[in-house]
Amino acid sequence: MPQATAKPMGAVSADDSIQSLRFQRDVPIEASVEIVWESVIEQFENGEGADGKPMPFKFEPWPGGRWFRDLGDNAGHLWGHVQVIKPPKLLEVCGPMFMSYAATTHAQYRLIDEGDRTNLRFTYSAVGLIAKEHREGVQEGWGEFLTSLKNTAERRARS
Repeated sequence: MPQATAKPMGAVSADDSIQSLRFQRDVPIEASVEIVWESVIEQFENGEGADGKPMPFKFEPWPGGRWFRDLGDNAGHLWGHVQVIKPPKLLEVCGPMFMSYAATTHAQYRLIDEGDRTNLRFTYSAVGLIAKEHREGVQEGWGEFLTSLKNTAERRARS
C-alpha cells in the first residue's frame, strides 16, 4: 500500500528574511521635563495618520498598560504595551506598533532634565519580517513624530 505524501499548506517566499532596524535621535526641547512628559503622554493618546487625519488611541500609562487604536465597536489595532514607566523621566513601549505582521518593536523615550530645557533621547528598534516601506520610511516617520512632539511641548512652555 503506497504511503501518503504531505502537501504544503502554503507558499514560502524566498524574499522573507528577518530584518532589524534602529533609529535614535536626541531632541533638545525648550521646555521643562514635566511639560515634555505631558506632551509625550498626550501624543500617545492623540495620534494622527500620515494623511494628517486624527487616529483615536487609548493609552494606559502604567506597567503592562495597552496602547491601541480604538475604532469603536470592539474593533481596533494593538500598537504596544508599556514595558517601563518612570514619570517624568522614562517611558518604554514594546509591541507591533504600526506593523501588522511578524515583527516586534521597542520605543524608548528618555527625558534628561536640564532645567528649563529637556533633552529627549528617543530610540526605536524593530526586528522581524519588516516590510520594505517601513524600513525605508522609519526615519522620516519618526522624525515627523518627534518634531510634532517638540513643537507641542515648546508651545505649552510659552503659554
